[in-house]
Amino acid sequence: MGERRITSERDIKKGVAALIASCAHMARVHALAGNPPLRRRPPGFEGLARVIAGQQLSVASAKAIWQRLQARVQPFAVAPFLAVPEEDLRRAGLSAAKISTLHGVAEAIDTGDLDLDALTNAPEEAIHEQLTALKGIGPWTADIYILFCLGRPDAWSPGDLALQHAVRDALGLETRPGLRQMVDIAEAWRPWRSVAARLLWAYYAVRKSQRRGAPL
Repeated sequence: MGERRITSERDIKKGVAALIASCAHMARVHALAGNPPLRRRPPGFEGLARVIAGQQLSVASAKAIWQRLQARVQPFAVAPFLAVPEEDLRRAGLSAAKISTLHGVAEAIDTGDLDLDALTNAPEEAIHEQLTALKGIGPWTADIYILFCLGRPDAWSPGDLALQHAVRDALGLETRPGLRQMVDIAEAWRPWRSVAARLLWAYYAVRKSQRRGAPL
C-alpha cells in the first residue's frame, strides 16, 4: 500500500470492494450496513484533541462536546487552547481527566517534546510509543488517531469494545474476542483493516438499532 492514505469516499469504496470480494463475513456485513462513512479527521493537535475528547463516550455525546469545545477555542490550536480557563473547558463537557490530558498534549507540543507533524509518516509502533508516553493516552487513542487522523488504510483498533462486539456478531463467535484474537482475526482483512473497522462500526450501529427495535 506504500504511503497511500484514505482521504475520500473513493478510497472507502475501493477498500470495501476488496474486502467483500475476499471475505464472506465482510460481504454479509456490507450487505446489512452498506458503505461506511469516511470519518476523516485532521491530523495534528486538533485531530488528537477530538479523539481524546471522545474517549469512552457515545458518538453523539462526543460530537456534542467537541462542538462546544471547538466553539470556545478559536482557532483550534495549542496557544488558544492553553489560554482558555479550565472552567470553560469543564462547561464544554470535558472531565477533569481529559482536561489534564489535553493540557499535557498541548504543553508537550508547545515545548517541542511532541512533534505530531513528524509522526505523520512514522511507523505505527513509533506513533504508539510517542503518544502513549503521555499521561491519559492509551493504545485506543493512538489507534483511532492513526486510523481517522492519519488515514492509514491498514490501521486497526483491537481494543475498541464496539469493534469487538461487532466482530463477535459478524463471525458468530460465542464470546467477545480479546486483543490477541482481534489481531489474529483482522489479518484476513489486510491491507484494508481500517475500512474493515469502518464497516464493522457501521454494522454494529445497525445491529444495535435492530435489537432495540428502532426503525432502520
